[in-house]
Amino acid sequence: MTEWKTYKLEDIIDKVIDNRGKSAPTSDEKYSPIIEINSIGDRNPNYDVVRKWVSKDTYDTWFRSGHPMIGDILIPTVGTIGIVSMMRENKGCIAQNIVALRTNEKAHNLYLYYLLKSEYVKQELLNLNIGGVQPSIKVPHLLNLEISLPGLEEQRRIAGILGAIDDKIENNRRINTNLELQAQALYKQWFVDFDFPNEEGKPYKSSGGKMVDSELGPIPEEWRVGDIYKYVNVVYGAPYKSVLFNERKDGNPLIRIRDLKTFSPQYYTQEILPNTEFINTGDVVAGMDAEFVPCLWMGEKGVLNQRCCKFVGKQDSISNYYVMFLVKPELEFVQSYKTGTTVSHLGKADIDKFVVVQPPFAVIEKFSKIADALLNNKIKLAKENITLATLRDTLLPKLMNGEIITK
Repeated sequence: MTEWKTYKLEDIIDKVIDNRGKSAPTSDEKYSPIIEINSIGDRNPNYDVVRKWVSKDTYDTWFRSGHPMIGDILIPTVGTIGIVSMMRENKGCIAQNIVALRTNEKAHNLYLYYLLKSEYVKQELLNLNIGGVQPSIKVPHLLNLEISLPGLEEQRRIAGILGAIDDKIENNRRINTNLELQAQALYKQWFVDFDFPNEEGKPYKSSGGKMVDSELGPIPEEWRVGDIYKYVNVVYGAPYKSVLFNERKDGNPLIRIRDLKTFSPQYYTQEILPNTEFINTGDVVAGMDAEFVPCLWMGEKGVLNQRCCKFVGKQDSISNYYVMFLVKPELEFVQSYKTGTTVSHLGKADIDKFVVVQPPFAVIEKFSKIADALLNNKIKLAKENITLATLRDTLLPKLMNGEIITK
């Protein structure tokens, strides 16, 4: 067995990027995204949630300690302690309250990434919390953290095993993104451009199908305009008691707004309420505070927390892809006119005002048969990712403490 050695974190770090102080001035130039804490927590920073950008001049001159590069590890020092990401491209600058660590020749960067994700190190980081309004740790205390490392070759082998699992997860995610884009393009063709197949199998509008005026503009002759409730029900989350939340995975995963971006609930609860609503893989869920972005839930089965809602087709034959694409522009519209408030909120009164095109049910069913073939593949890959993530999380501590020896 390879010899393990104990180091302080600073002993294996070549460079620390820490842009402490004021936030960088943002710009519409959008030269470089600012990576904030809400982007961290997965193997790669989530650029889909980026909301702030800087100009080239700011990127070149304002950040005194430089920028993260491929392989650098990102750790928040304020807020959610114990999450970590690793740069997989030279894209972005870090906000305050995030540090980037670049390893030296003693440590393999991917190994250190997985080590910092381990429950043991997460607990050690939590022990460094200095308190205050938000949990926080000081960079000198972080660098003073003691860790044990095997030899470099052993680090590479361990990182290779865990990295291969994450690569498969990432590949499945890319496939799922493509599947959703296909479904979205089909929805646009049928229900926005109105080129759904007519009785002869030809595109309705392009082949001269009759259009009539409506409050939403020209629509096919037999279509109507009305609320979403003709084809969709809305179910609201329940108010679970936060004192009963746990991170030991006792009970059901609790799906909160912040979990809709990661599909990995942080908290679990054994509490069951009269209005408990279960969420399954593939259900359409949206948050009701700050951002109203509907998504197909790709995590494991859980319970829906308050200030989240689920959109459900009234018939089993209505695809969740149809439901999601139907409500998405309506939610975006509410978002647009509520922007500027301290925290924007979505309520039932807002949803009651949604005005949508109502196609004949037969058209929705025909679309749903095609869309559900794509959705079922997406759900299959999402469930495979849950299994892979469980395998990775089971192997991680065993590999990190030498219980499993690689060869």
